[in-house]
Amino acid sequence: MESRKLRLAIPNGNLQQATVDLFCKAGYNMSISSRSYHPTVDDPEIQCMLVRPQEQPRYVQDGLIDAGFTGLDLIREAQANVVEVFEVQSKTAGFFTRWVLCVPGDSPIREVRDLEGKRIATELVSLTREFLEQRGVSALVEYSFGATEVKVPLLADAIMESTVTGNSLRANGLRVVDTVIESRPRLIASQQAFDDEWKRHKIEDIALMLKGALAAEGKVWLSMNVPRDDLQAVLDILPALDKPTVASLSDPAWVDVTTIVEEDLVHVIAPKLKKAGAHGIVEYPLNKIID
Repeated sequence: MESRKLRLAIPNGNLQQATVDLFCKAGYNMSISSRSYHPTVDDPEIQCMLVRPQEQPRYVQDGLIDAGFTGLDLIREAQANVVEVFEVQSKTAGFFTRWVLCVPGDSPIREVRDLEGKRIATELVSLTREFLEQRGVSALVEYSFGATEVKVPLLADAIMESTVTGNSLRANGLRVVDTVIESRPRLIASQQAFDDEWKRHKIEDIALMLKGALAAEGKVWLSMNVPRDDLQAVLDILPALDKPTVASLSDPAWVDVTTIVEEDLVHVIAPKLKKAGAHGIVEYPLNKIID
């Protein structure tokens, strides 16, 4: 009998490589051929396809795709009824964006209410209209097919555009009036898939592994041998995800101490650990931390 499969959408475009890297770190050997829209993965129960993140919420809502990986901004723009399984909290570039209302630096528009009766260009029309309506502002919001930043002031009074650092906006002489939404990717699922016990468990397993990979981001495992007499001095130095593990060695005068720390702290605490009596300090990379 043919095995069941979960239809999983991987975003193409800006999110593609970061998403594939995350799945690989989570233990799924995933790769994409330059000529294929179907990523390969070493789990025979997952069928992958590349789907634009803007289209995923609608396809997932309609049950054409069981699960997807797309941004909160695009879910809200599509007003899609999907199950948001979990939000990706990551420092990885591409996993965060902020949508802001912008105007030229010399524009008289200073507040959202100043947009009354103005023309606004954006790729997220519904989200922009909803934001303005909630604040009692009526404006003409038009869809922008790209190059949105160059449309002010000739073609629009303001734009609603995505940014991370704001550098591109400033380079184009634009000033931020307000933030509409901050967005991170989410693993989403169709309600139909979540009502299916097998698919729900499969999606929850994927979520568990992705969360484990994200939890390990920026962290390392430290191991060291410590004389028992120096143990407390070493423990006082160690920050920890939980409590350090202390294990006896064959020599009763020594113990093995292991713990998880932020990678960027190692160069600060390793010399202190050495001075406090730690020997054989070893740093190991981490792929996953699963609670």
